[in-house]
Amino acid sequence: MFKRQKSLASERKRGLLSQRATRFILKDDMRNFHFLSKLVLSAGPLKPTPAVKHSKTTHFEIEILDAQTRKQICILDKVTQSSTIHDVKQKFHKACPKWYPSRVGLQLECGGPFLKDCITIQSIASSSIVTLYATDLGQQVSWTTVFLAEYTGPLLIYLLFYLRIPCIYDGKESAGRLRHPVVHLACFCHCIHYIRYLLETLFVHKVSAGHTPLKNLITSCAFYWGFTSWIAYYINHPLYTPPSFGNRQITVSAINFLICEAGNHFINVMLSHPNHTGNNACFPSPNYNPFTWMFFLVSCPNYTYEIGSWISFTVMTQTLPGGLTA
Repeated sequence: MFKRQKSLASERKRGLLSQRATRFILKDDMRNFHFLSKLVLSAGPLKPTPAVKHSKTTHFEIEILDAQTRKQICILDKVTQSSTIHDVKQKFHKACPKWYPSRVGLQLECGGPFLKDCITIQSIASSSIVTLYATDLGQQVSWTTVFLAEYTGPLLIYLLFYLRIPCIYDGKESAGRLRHPVVHLACFCHCIHYIRYLLETLFVHKVSAGHTPLKNLITSCAFYWGFTSWIAYYINHPLYTPPSFGNRQITVSAINFLICEAGNHFINVMLSHPNHTGNNACFPSPNYNPFTWMFFLVSCPNYTYEIGSWISFTVMTQTLPGGLTA
């Protein structure tokens, strides 16, 4: 009996100890779960793992044929989609040194327009193989050279006529006749006009980096130099007749000439600089400069001022060639 009571007491103790242990374990688990919940909530929503994008560069194969014979010249491989026609010309020159980039014209088809250097291969490619036709454009010159030659020639040619060198005028007539003041003023105005041209070509105008055939240089120089010789011959001739209305005609025309020259310069400066948005294609608008107010009347005031300069020069000197130049 005593042993049975003792065993029952021991079993009760064990039961109490197991209950206490179970309660302690449950409380510990609840604390851990509560802590883990707080940690998950503080971390925020789970973000999906970003997918790794593998960049894939497309390469093209450029087949270049002779536009006249339609025979294959070379094949340029591994040309990227961002490459331009200018890049293709450079690679073509490395593969075939006799084809200079400035002399090469590339076409998509024979007889078609020449592709501009800024065009990308991706924009003209219909497949991974692009066929281009090459044409030798002949000897080329830069546009800067063209403009400088156009404007330097008239400046020097007019001075030769102004000095009345013996091979142009009779020496006895030149020595026996004094020059009218308008002859000196005309030389000054003519020099101002072409010096402005030269300075704007060098420092104002953004001349294209491209090239043009040599024949265009010859044609442009023939026009400018020819008209300058025609104008200078009559104005600086010993038998030159001064304007009919005298100093009033000369003064008014000279002032108007200088105003047009100044207006032309300010308009060219305005057209060469981008507006506040940085977009060159945006149409310019008048500002505080009075010379820009001509934009209210015409879209290209630089040509209006140019015509005004030559009309003023024609009235000032009273010569027909000056008017025809305008």
